[in-house]
Amino acid sequence: MSSNVGLSTPRGSGTSGYVQRNLSQLRSRDNPAPYPKDVDTFKHRQRQPDKEILEHDRKREIEVKVFELRDGLEDEGLDEDEIEDRCTALRKKLQAEQAGKGVGSKARALKPHQVHELAKAKIEESEKLRRALGISSDYEEGSHWRKQEERARETEVQRARDGARRGD
Repeated sequence: MSSNVGLSTPRGSGTSGYVQRNLSQLRSRDNPAPYPKDVDTFKHRQRQPDKEILEHDRKREIEVKVFELRDGLEDEGLDEDEIEDRCTALRKKLQAEQAGKGVGSKARALKPHQVHELAKAKIEESEKLRRALGISSDYEEGSHWRKQEERARETEVQRARDGARRGD
């Protein structure tokens, strides 16, 4: 036993008596800050989707359908040229459909792991709501309060001028 730590004797305890430190104990930080002090971090920043990942997923979706067609045609026993022609035609058709469809993905049909598609759908939804409510695109959050404060200062200055004129 060292420094009054551990067992006085290891007999009957089922251990060797060796004392280890507790690695699972969490140590407190020197300066804990429960929230950031920076004002800019409080502003809402919407997650921006990665265009390359969105494009990759779109192309992958087309290629999966083409591969399914190719697999089915190979099972039927068609020759390679006929299979290639049909696959090319389907690929062009699907690309034209997706180009015509453009934006407007259904957010409810998306899976939770499709974070870039979800972010894109959320941006589209926010933009649609902004247009519906008539909010300008350069609107800054909290600017209404600044305008009210400026108006209050202007009225105070005007009252001070009026009071100075009357006093003369």
